[in-house]
Amino acid sequence: MNEFQENQKFEDTRRGFLKKASLGFGSIALSSLLGPTNSFANDLLGSKKVPIVNGDGGVLNGTHFPAKAKRIIYLFQSGGPSQIETFDYKPELAKWHGQEIPDSVRGTQRNSGMVTSQSTFPLVQSIYNFKQYGQSGAWVSELFPYTAKVADDLCIIKSMYTEAINHEPAVMFLQTGSQLSGRPSIGSWLSYGLGSDNKDLPNFVVMLSKGGGAQPLSSAAWGNGFLPSHHQGVQFRSGKDPVLYLNNPHGVHDHDRRRALDYISKLNNHQYDIWKDPEIQSKINQYEMAYRMQSSVPDAVDTSNEPDHIYELYGEDAKIPGTYAANCLQARRLAEKDVKFIQLYHMGWDQHGGLPGGIKRQALSTDQATAGLITDLKQRGLLEDTLVIWGGEFGRTSFSQGRLTADNYGRDHHPGCFTMWMAGAGVKPGMVYGQTDEFSYNVVQNGVHVHDFQATLMHLLGIDHERLTFKHQGRRYRLTDVHGHVVKDILA
Repeated sequence: MNEFQENQKFEDTRRGFLKKASLGFGSIALSSLLGPTNSFANDLLGSKKVPIVNGDGGVLNGTHFPAKAKRIIYLFQSGGPSQIETFDYKPELAKWHGQEIPDSVRGTQRNSGMVTSQSTFPLVQSIYNFKQYGQSGAWVSELFPYTAKVADDLCIIKSMYTEAINHEPAVMFLQTGSQLSGRPSIGSWLSYGLGSDNKDLPNFVVMLSKGGGAQPLSSAAWGNGFLPSHHQGVQFRSGKDPVLYLNNPHGVHDHDRRRALDYISKLNNHQYDIWKDPEIQSKINQYEMAYRMQSSVPDAVDTSNEPDHIYELYGEDAKIPGTYAANCLQARRLAEKDVKFIQLYHMGWDQHGGLPGGIKRQALSTDQATAGLITDLKQRGLLEDTLVIWGGEFGRTSFSQGRLTADNYGRDHHPGCFTMWMAGAGVKPGMVYGQTDEFSYNVVQNGVHVHDFQATLMHLLGIDHERLTFKHQGRRYRLTDVHGHVVKDILA
């Protein structure tokens, strides 16, 4: 075979390869265009799914394995509650109180820019006392007498750690798996994957406590990111109109609105047939949900018929719309109606100075209602399939930010360790998991990264976190990015 023949044979082989490969690439592209919202990774990995009964299923059409939890109530304490004043008892700090934190310890973690000008870093013990409670013997601060009474229902994780050191990136990281805005939140992923158990209410509801203060909270924390927009969290507000623009304008009757929606739906479906844009379907879903919510939402948020003993359980603030206590009571009502993900945000836990007084006010406004929610769910049999979560975006330093006095101090942001707890469906009650060092500065046993927490949360709902994905701009994304392990030790 001469040189020309060898070159020709190579050229024929190359052309044949490219021809065949192009057909393969074309089929992949066509598949992507025809079904851009499909979770292709689920089909590739393939396994038997557990069907979802009595609801509008998500893209999974069921769960990957039997779920322990049907719904989640997430009590997000925005601002970063100090673990040292709440659940991580550190008696050794009494011996070090007022002394400099060793450089060998402080150097193991990043500090925020707010302490760069500080020349001294004295360690400070908590001004509040701790006691052990329940069969578990969990240490709980005197700030939380009501939570202490339900200690045996809690699975307290002392060994949480994160990567972000400032508020918004840390909140985004915990809620979306990324420090940058634009990724779907936990509730949106669950809505996308599992769908709804109640077609008359949103899959994902958000409530903010009024009067929290401190740093602002971005709505991106409950955003849908690149998922279809009908999966974003729906914010319920206090007052006459819990959802903005839900009621008919003056002079518009229900039958007129229904007729208008039917015509709009026809136009939207016609556009969808032409363009195949999934966002058109999202708009149709949102219009229909808004129409159904006109009758379902007022009943869901109306607590006027709750008996006196329930208000006594949650506290007097439960009678004031928009308070943390009132939102906790509404969360129980939404759980009864099978809303999948209920997120409560309570701001104001950011005590860089004046911590003893600030954290006491925060505890007073949340402790009774938090414990009341656990007790109320339990007495109704709802705690068996409802997962309740409590915690913030990071912890606080064991050294004082600013001047340390006999009755006052502050604490800076601290990503190295913080405390969260879970209660209810699928987790071991009366358990304390993980351990920090004597300064509550580093995790020394059973660390739980944010992605591990997210993977465990999804596992409890029957989802394999590695297999619920969404293709966006050529890459397949998931809540836990490329990380995360289920914390099996805490599973019931």
